[in-house]
Amino acid sequence: MAYKTILVHCDAAKNVAHRLGVAAELAQQQGAHLVGLHARPPFETPVFFDGGFPMDDFFKSYEASVKADLDTASAAFEKATKGRHLSTEWRVVDGYIDSELAVQARYADLLVLGQTDPESSLPTPTDLPEAVTLASGRPVLVVPHIGVTAAPGKTVLLCWNASRESARAAAEALPFLKAAAKVIVLVIDAKSSPAGHGAEPGADAATWLARHGVKVTVQRDVAADADVGATILSRAADHAVDLIVMGLYGHSRMREMVLGGASRTLLGSMTVPVFMAH
Repeated sequence: MAYKTILVHCDAAKNVAHRLGVAAELAQQQGAHLVGLHARPPFETPVFFDGGFPMDDFFKSYEASVKADLDTASAAFEKATKGRHLSTEWRVVDGYIDSELAVQARYADLLVLGQTDPESSLPTPTDLPEAVTLASGRPVLVVPHIGVTAAPGKTVLLCWNASRESARAAAEALPFLKAAAKVIVLVIDAKSSPAGHGAEPGADAATWLARHGVKVTVQRDVAADADVGATILSRAADHAVDLIVMGLYGHSRMREMVLGGASRTLLGSMTVPVFMAH
């Protein structure tokens, strides 16, 4: 199993090069076709438009902004892929980026996005990574807005709670897990159960992964009064992890995002890429 089509979100963010660099490196490693996707948002009449300012001026301003963003994104994609032996494709669509990504990701093996940057002034939805993960049916790799020093996947932390979501994430992440030098199955506050973790929490997952040739160990931990997400980040730092794999728990209805606590913590405070699946 390998990722043969990788889709990466290309916007005009100042740190777009971080996610593009990761996507290009992964595509080269996997021998994958890399697709850069840029969405031009539709024109919307200003909420407080009273006719006192010509609509043509509003539209011209919109067109200039859209063109500038497209040029910036296109240049960043070209720079990230130049000189690499890659099969690439540049796509430009008209529409809202969350909807476009959710649909187009279904025709890719992996989607690469950037972490929400609280300082960004772009119209990108602040819940883009989680919204697309929940809606697309495809795994998503979220790259921190602070960037990374190397392509992820040497030391991987797999968050395991024996749920459908964690099983889905582990299966979708197998190309990363099989190539890793070390995989740590992290089990937090687990209780033995024949219908869940089994007699030894994490052992069944480790056995399954070992049959795939994964170099795996199990770490059982207790969050106590701490946030589970904070415990995950702490263990990732302890082991110099460069990739966290986890299932995304939650649902999206009418633009209202409801997530589990660990998901919220990791997406808000991540320092290494996070691989998510729902």
